[in-house]
Amino acid sequence: MDWLMGKSKAKPNGKKPAAEEKKMYLEPEYTKSRITDVGFKELVVLPREIDLNEWLASNTTTFFHHVNLQYSTISEFCTGEACQTMAVCNTQYYWYDERGKKVKCTAPQYVDFVMSSVQKLVTDEDVFPTKYGREFPSSFESLVKKICKYLFHVLAHIYWSHFKETLALELHGHLNTLYVHFILFAREFNLLDPKETAVMDDLTEVLCSGGGRGGGGGDGASGGGAGAQNHGKER
Repeated sequence: MDWLMGKSKAKPNGKKPAAEEKKMYLEPEYTKSRITDVGFKELVVLPREIDLNEWLASNTTTFFHHVNLQYSTISEFCTGEACQTMAVCNTQYYWYDERGKKVKCTAPQYVDFVMSSVQKLVTDEDVFPTKYGREFPSSFESLVKKICKYLFHVLAHIYWSHFKETLALELHGHLNTLYVHFILFAREFNLLDPKETAVMDDLTEVLCSGGGRGGGGGDGASGGGAGAQNHGKER
C-alpha cells in the first residue's frame, strides 16, 4: 500500500479568494435541496451491538463509492486544462508519493490518485476484512481518517470548481445529501480535523444545522464517509 507512505499537503495558493458570488452553492435556493429529508445526525450514530470498526468500515466503503460516483458525473468537465491544480477556495492540495516526493498534478490526476489508492485499501482483506474471524488492524482508525481526508478534498473540489455543472445536471440535491451525511458521520467519530475542513465551514454551517435536514424533498438516500489532515503537515 504505497499510498500510505504518501502525503497530501495543502497550502494557500497565493491567490486572492474568488469573489463571493462564485460560491453559488451557498445560495438558499440550492442549499435547501436534498434527495431525502432523513435526519442524518441520528442515522450516523453507532447502532447497539454493532462493532465500531465494522460500522466505520461499512460506511467508509459506501462513502467512497458515492463520492466516486458523484465525481464521475462532472469528470468530463474536470480536465487538466480547466483544473490545472487541485484547488479549493484559496487552498491548493498536493500529492506526495511513497518516497515523500511532491507530485505536480492537475485536479483530475489528484482525484485519480485518491480513488485508485482508496480502492486498493478498501478491497484489501488485511485492512478491510470481510470474512468472519478476521481482525481489523490496529491502525484501522488512522487509515479511515486518511481516507476521509482525501474524500473531503474531492467533495470540496466539486463544490468549488464544478457546482455550476452539478446544478445544470440537477444533481445538487444528491451532492448536498452526500456532503451532509459524510460530514455528520465524520463528526460523530472525530474522523476529520476541523483545520482541514475549515475551507468549507460556510457550507457546512448552512447544510448541517438542524441535524442536516434540508428543505427539499425527493426519493432515495445517499451514503459517504471521510477524514482530514492539518494543512501543510500530516497528522
